[in-house]
Amino acid sequence: MTKSFKPAPALTLADINPYSVETQYAVRGEIANLADELAKQLKQGQKLPFDHIVNANIGNPQQLKQKPLTWYRQVLSILQYPDLATKARDVYPADVIDRAQTFLNAVGSVGAYSHSKGAPVFRESIAKAIAERDGFPSDPEHIYLTGGASAAVTYLLTVLNQNEKSGFLIPIPQYPLYTATIALGNAVAVGYYLDEAKNWRTDPAEIRAVIADNKSKGVDLKALVIINPGNPTGAILKEDDIAELIDIAAEHGLVLIADEVYQCNVFHGEFVSVKKVLCQLKEQNPELYNNVQLASLHSTSKGVSGECGQRGGYMELVGFTPEVEAVIYKLASINLCSVVSGQALVELMVNPPKPGSPSYDTYQQESNQIASDLRERADRLYDAFEQMEDVESQRPEGAMYLFPKLNFTREHYPALFDEAAGKNKQVDDVYALELLKNTGICCVPGNGFGQVEGTYHLRTTFLAPGTEWIDKWAQFHKQFVAQWKKA
Repeated sequence: MTKSFKPAPALTLADINPYSVETQYAVRGEIANLADELAKQLKQGQKLPFDHIVNANIGNPQQLKQKPLTWYRQVLSILQYPDLATKARDVYPADVIDRAQTFLNAVGSVGAYSHSKGAPVFRESIAKAIAERDGFPSDPEHIYLTGGASAAVTYLLTVLNQNEKSGFLIPIPQYPLYTATIALGNAVAVGYYLDEAKNWRTDPAEIRAVIADNKSKGVDLKALVIINPGNPTGAILKEDDIAELIDIAAEHGLVLIADEVYQCNVFHGEFVSVKKVLCQLKEQNPELYNNVQLASLHSTSKGVSGECGQRGGYMELVGFTPEVEAVIYKLASINLCSVVSGQALVELMVNPPKPGSPSYDTYQQESNQIASDLRERADRLYDAFEQMEDVESQRPEGAMYLFPKLNFTREHYPALFDEAAGKNKQVDDVYALELLKNTGICCVPGNGFGQVEGTYHLRTTFLAPGTEWIDKWAQFHKQFVAQWKKA
C-alpha cells in the first residue's frame, strides 16, 4: 500500500527543554568523553603515548580495581538466587546465610517492589545504626531508601523548587550534581565560597552576606547544602563550623541538606554528623532549633563499599512538617521504590559482621586494607603535588579527592593564557586536556566545580592503584611548565 503522508522532521534542540540543553555536568563532560574515545582507540590497536586510561575524574572505586567486599557479595548472591542458601551452606559462613534469610523472609524477593520508602527491615536497621552513631534516636518512618544519594538530592530540590526565584545555597567548590539539578529546575544556584587558605573552612560571615545580597535581589532562598567530608575538597567540617551553619539555617528558615556520603572516608580529624550537632543544640535550646529541617544523605557508593553501580543510598528527614514530608513521600512513590538489592546493600553497610561472627575477620581485613590503601594513595598524590612547580594543595582529610591549585598567572604563562582564550577555554581546561592526551590520566578542571575567579584547580581522585600514574603526572607537569612558563 502506497503511503502518501509527508514525514515529520526529527526533533531539534529547539524542540526540547532548554534547561536540559544548557545543563552542564563536568564529571562526565568533554574530558571524560574524550577519555572514552581514547580508550576505544587503544582497544582498536591504535598507538598512543600511553597504554590505558586512568579514570581519576570520578569516584568509581571498582572501575579502578577495588575489590568488592566478600560480605556484601555473598549475601547479595543468595538474595538473587535463594537456592544458594541450601546449596552453598558448606561454602558460605553461617552469618551470611542467616542475614540473607532474614532479608528474604522480610521482602520475599528482591525482584518485587518494596514499600516506596524502602523495605521496613532495612529502614529499621538503618535507624538503629544512626542512633548508635549519634547517640540520639532515629525514626525509621523518616528514612527513605534511594537510588544512591543522587536520587535523594533530586527529590529534595524538586520539592523545594517553588519557582524561578527559588535559590539554593551550595558550597563553592561543589559537586556538580547540585548545579545541574538546580539548572534543570530553572532555579537559582547561590554559591558560598569555602576558604582555601584555611583548608576549605566555611565562613559564616560570608554566607550571611551572600544571603542578604540575594534576598535584596528577590531570590527566595530555600536550602543550604553542606558537603561533609567535602567533594571535591576532601576537607572535614569541625563541630563548631556545623553549629554555625545550623544557626544560619534556623535564623533564615533554610532546609539543611547534609551530603555526608564520605562519612566513612576519614584520614585526618573526625567526622561529626549534622544531625548529632543539631540534636545537641536542640537539647540546649529547643525553642531556637525546633523548626530546623534537616535531610541527611548517605550512600553505598563511597566509604570502603565502592558499590557505585548498585545504587544504594538513604536520606533521613528531621523536623519536616507532616504535610511537607507527605509530598516528599509522594515523589518517592512516583518512583515506586529504589532498587531492592541496593536497599539491602545499605543495611549491610551500616550493620556489618560483629566481633565473633564467622564473617567478621574477613570483613575487617578487607575493609581495613581498602581504607589503608586509600589513605596511602591520598598521601602519595598530595606529596607529588607538593613537589610540582606552581602547584599547591591542601592535604585531604577525607573523601576520595584532591583539589590542587594551579598557580598559573598571565604574567608568567602568557602563551598559555592566549592558547586558552583562543580555544574559548580556561587555563585548567587546557591543562587537563593535555594531561589526558599525553598520559591517559583523566581528571576534571576545577571550573566544573566552581572556584574563585582568576584561580585554577583540578579535581582528581586517588583511587587508581600503584604509583606509576602519579610519576607520569609529575613528569608531564614538569614538561608542561617548561613549555608554557615564560623564561
